[in-house]
Amino acid sequence: MGLFGKMFEKKTCAICGGEIGLLGNRKLEDGNLCKECASKLSPFFSERRHSTVAEISDQLAWREANKERVAQFNVTRTLGNDTKVLLDEDAHRFLVTKGGRWRDANPDVLDFSQVTGCDTEIRESRTELHWRDDDGNEHSYEPPRYDVDYDMYLTIHVNTPYFDEITFKINDCRIEERTSVEFREAERQAGEIREALATVRQETRDAAAEAAKPKVAQTCPFCGATTIPDANGRCEYCGGAMGV
Repeated sequence: MGLFGKMFEKKTCAICGGEIGLLGNRKLEDGNLCKECASKLSPFFSERRHSTVAEISDQLAWREANKERVAQFNVTRTLGNDTKVLLDEDAHRFLVTKGGRWRDANPDVLDFSQVTGCDTEIRESRTELHWRDDDGNEHSYEPPRYDVDYDMYLTIHVNTPYFDEITFKINDCRIEERTSVEFREAERQAGEIREALATVRQETRDAAAEAAKPKVAQTCPFCGATTIPDANGRCEYCGGAMGV
C-alpha cells in the first residue's frame, strides 16, 4: 500500500474499538486513540504520544473513578477568579477548574498531601509599535517602541501517576503595568493560593505523622486503669477524656 493509501487506511481505537475518522486519530506509542477517548484524559496530561495503550487504559480507569470523587466533593473554600482552586477541607482534597459547571467537566480531584510545591511566573508579551507616513506606509520607531503586557501564571507541583504539574493563568484581564492595581491583585491571589495549599499540605502531613506514632499506655486519671486512649482520646474502661 502506498503512502496515499496509508493516509486513508481505516484505523481502530485501541481503547473503545470504534472506527477512527480521517482527522480523529491520536497516536499512541503502540496503537491509536480516537478523539472521544482522548477527550476523557486529564487536561493536565501531556505525554499521550509517548504512552502505551495499557498506560492510557489505566488513566481512563482512574479518570472514571474520579467521577465519584467529584460527586462527593464538598467545596468549603474557593480561591482565584477565572480559574479557581476549590478546597474540600473536610476531605483534605482540592481541584482546579475553569467555568461554572465544573462537575460536568470531571476535574481531577487530588489529596492535599499530593501537593509538592507552588511556583509563580510572570510572563511578558511585547508587541512592536509602528508609525505611518503620509502615504500610509508603516515604519518602526528608532529606537523600537513596544506595547508590553504581563500575565501571571501559577504552577502547582503535584505527585500523581499521570502528570506532575498544574499550570494556569491567575489574571483574567490585561495587565499593562507591574505597578498597577491589576498586577497587585494577581500577586495577592497567587500568594493566597500558595499559602493555602502549603498550609493544608503541612497540616495533612503533620496529622499523618502523628497518627503513625506508636501509642503509649497511660494511667487514666478517672479510674486509675492503665490503658492506651482510643481514637477520641478516651479511656477504654470508663470513657474518661485522657487526651492522646
